[in-house]
Amino acid sequence: MYKVAIDAQALAEAVGEALFARDPASKALGMQIAEMRPGYARMTMTIRPDMLNGHQSCHGGFIFTLADSAFAFACNSHNLNTVGAACTIDYLAPGRLGDVLTAEAVEQVQAGRSGVYDVTIRNQEDRIIALFRGKSHRVGGEVLSSSGNLV
Repeated sequence: MYKVAIDAQALAEAVGEALFARDPASKALGMQIAEMRPGYARMTMTIRPDMLNGHQSCHGGFIFTLADSAFAFACNSHNLNTVGAACTIDYLAPGRLGDVLTAEAVEQVQAGRSGVYDVTIRNQEDRIIALFRGKSHRVGGEVLSSSGNLV
């Protein structure tokens, strides 16, 4: 059973690397994967000047995108092709220029092809900026083949 846990962890990390390699949107926003585990992803993004809105706070769309990316990585961490089916976000505090936001996505339940994931977005001071809940749907196929190649 211990070997299975190690293999699941290695698979989650490999899936994260593969997905990130072919994810120009997350890369263009400066996101980075901080941690991958089965059913879990933690990603970071620094708020740049071009991410500010007219109130000089981070545009909610960028915060949403960070949460959505962490959600996607957590959903796919089991190596089963999974997409978002629905999501909601609650903005609780503004993100400011230079803030380093961290989105932590945690699988709450997996039932058949559907799953529910909660994502908490915090700044570098551990202040909660937003809460996101996503519902996932497995669409069939794998991210990586059994040989470790992209499918």
